[in-house]
Amino acid sequence: MARLNSPRIVNIEDLRRMARRRLPRAVFDYMDGGAGDEVTLRENCHAFQEVVLRPRHAVAMERCDLRTRVLGNDIAFPAILAPVGYSRLMHPDGELAAARAAGEFGTAFILSTVSGHKLENVKTASTGPVWYQLYMIGGREVAEATIERARVAGFSALVITIDTAIAGMRERDVRNGVKELLGNSLLAKIPFVPDVLMHPRWLAAFLLDGGVPRLENVVAPGAGPLPMMEVGAALARSVITWDDLRWLRKLWPGPLVVKGVLTGEDARRAIDGGADGIVVSNHGGRQLDTVSASLRALPEVVAAVNGKAEVLMDGGVRRGSDIVKALCLGAQSVLVGRAYAYGLGAAGHAGVVRALEILRADLERVLRLMGCACVADLNPSLVGLPDAWRARPRAQ
Repeated sequence: MARLNSPRIVNIEDLRRMARRRLPRAVFDYMDGGAGDEVTLRENCHAFQEVVLRPRHAVAMERCDLRTRVLGNDIAFPAILAPVGYSRLMHPDGELAAARAAGEFGTAFILSTVSGHKLENVKTASTGPVWYQLYMIGGREVAEATIERARVAGFSALVITIDTAIAGMRERDVRNGVKELLGNSLLAKIPFVPDVLMHPRWLAAFLLDGGVPRLENVVAPGAGPLPMMEVGAALARSVITWDDLRWLRKLWPGPLVVKGVLTGEDARRAIDGGADGIVVSNHGGRQLDTVSASLRALPEVVAAVNGKAEVLMDGGVRRGSDIVKALCLGAQSVLVGRAYAYGLGAAGHAGVVRALEILRADLERVLRLMGCACVADLNPSLVGLPDAWRARPRAQ
């Protein structure tokens, strides 16, 4: 296996291949896969290829400034680590490793509700801003207690995910045994044992870490942390509504972000509900297949928001040029999920660091080649869009 500092580890796809070799198929496919035929999963990346860059040449600059400000947080470059559930299955350090790396790079980390580490420990692990992403698992009582924990711990923003009425149909997970791996039935695990045994380093770390972790931040009174196996059913009982958003706005004193917006209509609803930030997102293609690629939906949402909230986006970001294109189309920053999760799965904290090194260096390179001295210089004139993107659906 190539070392992380090898000249062969030059992009995010190289880290993806490393993660695929280290992880059992069930864990890798959970991280890598999408819903249905994975059309949206592929389109998230393809959309970036459809947008062309329009550089300004013959520009000299002494330095390139990657800094930006998002929801009151100063970050060193416009890539925030997105919430990734089940991270502790990818590596025992999971969210702790990712939060630590984010802090080292001067950017923010968003902790998923579906976390195997306590939110207090994750906040302590990072020297940068940490946001909490909330699912209403367990209802308002459990959510209220968790939000208070996040406030006391010093989390600086609350992220509400609205696109998980139920879990998407991720067919790779069904075939490759995620449910069985997390479950209690030894008999059900038998068909998947050979593949797990072929990944002894992962297996040893998994067993030394105590096996399948519980959700340390979903704690029902008298019941303790929720078992990971129960997440799917719990999500189906905990749909976020616009009424919940208004309730959360009253409860949370800091910036409130709504994640999972793909239309101008939902963006306006989010702002009416008190959102300070919008994340244009299709959940990495993991929920409803054949919805719009996030980048393609971004201009519609930016226009609908009309400066009333900050707009971020995620989905398919793998290169510095992807970040540049998203910012040119109106995003304040991007969220990266799989891009750092591949590094986490490949080598824990060191892998996340390598992923961020790759993205930061690539972003600076692209900015210089674009003739831009800072990310604030990015604007719509620096990209060309396909004609098909210019047709907007009518609001219903």
